[in-house]
Amino acid sequence: MLRGSCARIAAAAVGLLLVAGCDSGSSSKSPDKIVDTSRAPVTGDSDGRVGEKAPPTAAAEPIGWTACAGGFQCGTLQVPLDHAKPDGPKIKLAVMRKPATGPNRIGSLVLNPGGPGGSGLDFAQYAAMRYPADLRKRFDIVGFDPRGVGRSTAIGCLTDNAMDAFTQLDATPDTPAEEQAWVDGTRSYAQACADKSADLLGHVSTVDAARDLDLLRASLGDAKLHYLGASYGTFLGATYAELYPNRVGRLVLDGAMDPSQSPTAANKVQGGGFETALAAFLDNCVDGGSCSLGATREAGLTRIRGLLQQLDARPLPGDATRKVTESIATTGILSPLYSKEQWPALRQALDAAQRGDGEPLLELNDQYYERGQDGKYSNLMSANAAVNCLDAPPAATSREDVERDLPGYLADSPTFGRNLAWAGLTCASWPVPPTGKPHPIKAEGAAPILVVGTTRDPATPYVWSQSLAAQLASGNLLTYDGDGHTAFGRGSDCVDRTVVDYLTQGTVPTKPKTCR
Repeated sequence: MLRGSCARIAAAAVGLLLVAGCDSGSSSKSPDKIVDTSRAPVTGDSDGRVGEKAPPTAAAEPIGWTACAGGFQCGTLQVPLDHAKPDGPKIKLAVMRKPATGPNRIGSLVLNPGGPGGSGLDFAQYAAMRYPADLRKRFDIVGFDPRGVGRSTAIGCLTDNAMDAFTQLDATPDTPAEEQAWVDGTRSYAQACADKSADLLGHVSTVDAARDLDLLRASLGDAKLHYLGASYGTFLGATYAELYPNRVGRLVLDGAMDPSQSPTAANKVQGGGFETALAAFLDNCVDGGSCSLGATREAGLTRIRGLLQQLDARPLPGDATRKVTESIATTGILSPLYSKEQWPALRQALDAAQRGDGEPLLELNDQYYERGQDGKYSNLMSANAAVNCLDAPPAATSREDVERDLPGYLADSPTFGRNLAWAGLTCASWPVPPTGKPHPIKAEGAAPILVVGTTRDPATPYVWSQSLAAQLASGNLLTYDGDGHTAFGRGSDCVDRTVVDYLTQGTVPTKPKTCR
């Protein structure tokens, strides 16, 4: 989810990519201890950001690796809770790697799938199966759950039942009572995070995570960071480059965020991105024939907006305990827009909803929120809110702010704009103040960085990749003329080859390049 958005509009497709988690010891055989003599611990230091006093130096600690499922090695890295107090309390980062499978190893390729809140452990398992063989031969594939996330020291907020209730709140209120219910819901969410995670809540910013990333680089024994970040992971990677430009190796930033935009501006642009993706989905539906949503894009938009309006008044049956409200259906529509491969599922869910069956939309909603069939949620959305609310001021602090900004949201996104406008209140009652603010990132002195943008990306619109590539002193833009969120590994041989050549050889396109 982008800064200033609520958990309803996330910026990463991680929920569509996750595979089974790392099992470091659930089998009957005890895991084998791995003695890692090739990577001695390295002491890290901080170059600091422009205008920011660098915190004291923390020493990178060794990682005790053990064998875990799928040929991976799993371990834990201890890092300072507060980087300004390197000798103070520690928190843990869960780390895993798949060693390079061939000769001529380059080093470690550290991954982040986005979110914020996505599990890098799960993403590493996906990458180890699906990334091009040339990468897997030359790099150790490394994933980690950032602070606050998953199997690292994690943020906790709402209970599972309370999360169910929160996702069913009317996120497009049109009466004073509904507005108050939404405001109360966001306040309760913030208070739950404070109650469960008071010590951690002020230390999960992207700058904190970037400092962790440098300690991880050092603990892996790499002089430079080689990194592939998707969606929010591009902001983490760009922040690292800003803090440590001289330690940038080869950075791929796929589906970029624009760090210079205010939360309000970012939310509006993102709404336009989802509107563009919805239009592309409807064009595909119409071109395929027998589209139940209508014979034209305009007819389909009218049908979908009408369905959401109907659900605002009369929710559909969902499962034994939940109904499919307008908010549930909106999330169910947004979720498959991240990937063109999910469009058939969206078409089937909308067909079912028109027949009075809301269950398929509910399933897409659950996929988005990482809600299991047992009713348990991952901590994706808790971490998401905690990071976003530290990284930038809230998009709105009052109902009056929302009403003021609403026309602009609706102009950019008639379908989703109202939802995004009210989502701006998510951080209004946050128990800790923000530590970051929007600003351009230049990373002067960094090695060439490859920024990849998709022209019809719903969650990180293409203009953001253009902007980040222009901001970075060494930025190089690779364009994918296509649909879906992020481009690498999405089926374009041109994109994949360009990214692999950059990571393995250090070569970037000599002029702006467009792939299809």
